[in-house]
Amino acid sequence: MSRRAAAWLAWSMCATSLALTALSLLLRVLNVSRLDVPLYPYWLENVLFAVGFSTVGAVIASRSSPKNPIGWLFCAIGLSFGVIHFSAEYAIYALLVQPATLVGGQAAAWILSWAWVLAVGLIVFLALLFPDGHLPSRRWRWFAWLSLLLIFTGALWGAFTPGLILSLGRINNPLGVEGLPNVWKLTQTLTLTLIFLSAVSLFMRLRRARGVEGQQIKWFTYSGVVASSAALLTYTISEAMGALWLKWVGYVVMQVGLIGMPISMGIAILRYRLYNIDILINRTLVYGSLTALLAAVYFGGVTATQAIFRALTGQEQQPQLAIVVSTLVIAALFNPLRRRIQAFIDRRFYRKKYDARKTLEAFSNKLREETDLDTLSDDLVRVVRETMQPAHVSLWLRPDTFSKGEQAEH
Repeated sequence: MSRRAAAWLAWSMCATSLALTALSLLLRVLNVSRLDVPLYPYWLENVLFAVGFSTVGAVIASRSSPKNPIGWLFCAIGLSFGVIHFSAEYAIYALLVQPATLVGGQAAAWILSWAWVLAVGLIVFLALLFPDGHLPSRRWRWFAWLSLLLIFTGALWGAFTPGLILSLGRINNPLGVEGLPNVWKLTQTLTLTLIFLSAVSLFMRLRRARGVEGQQIKWFTYSGVVASSAALLTYTISEAMGALWLKWVGYVVMQVGLIGMPISMGIAILRYRLYNIDILINRTLVYGSLTALLAAVYFGGVTATQAIFRALTGQEQQPQLAIVVSTLVIAALFNPLRRRIQAFIDRRFYRKKYDARKTLEAFSNKLREETDLDTLSDDLVRVVRETMQPAHVSLWLRPDTFSKGEQAEH
């Protein structure tokens, strides 16, 4: 396939995915008008994945070699989520909202019963092949073939599993075979396990990666950690604490992390501002820790002030003084805490990059003793990389144009 044909195909897949997403949102509006109809719960995640992966995939596939599978995996993931969302909304509208007005409602429900398994399988292979389109090593071949077998088996089994279709409420699988066991939950657990193992392969690749490849994997790892941490906050921590506001905060951050996954991977593949990931991770660690500590100080101060006030006065009503005092304490602690957290993170995670003074001192001492020009050139390049972390380093030496007398004088 020529590069021009590949670009045309990639943008066609992107346009199809965007069109299906737009129709899905239209059907969503129509379905919301019926309060007695169950709604598809994963519509926002599907929209973000369909739009994000399709657009970024079209850009990658049109700019890279047609043989590179990464761009095509992006396009396929975006298109599959567009099909999934459209099938779900269409099945709900054609079978529950306005029965007998549209044809193909049963077919849409059947497509949804197995298409989501293939979509998750594409994500598994994207994590396995990112960022260069190859497996981390030959030892992962067995896992790739096993994943392929399990994904197609799960999709085939899901296509004929009887009972209610997962996430569609009152709609049964139209081609479900009576007597077969219901494997919706088992398939869901299996696909999540495959995603986890493929993420492990990405972390193992990150440990061995250096230079550009290391920065590429950091981008994807960063967005994945943000999304998974927010999901843990939304579905586990907030439920245990019974805090509805914390659940909503986690949900918003999770959506940001999900849309950030295709964007961050696109940045990694296209290498646009690739080395900014270290600054982004640093700022996230600093201000995330600072926010958590200040929130703990605020709520702890409010609770302690209220308890002291209740013990002294016997009144149950919370005084405004507690909020005022806690706010003043946070304002006073903001800068000292930020500096201490920044210093700790710099020492713990960015010691080579931020310990420039010691690096320069060691280089200055070596300058006094070393006379070999090639050795000094290598040392200078190493010092620049360690202290400034540029994307590329080149050292140009001016040829010697001095005469012998001028050399002696200089």
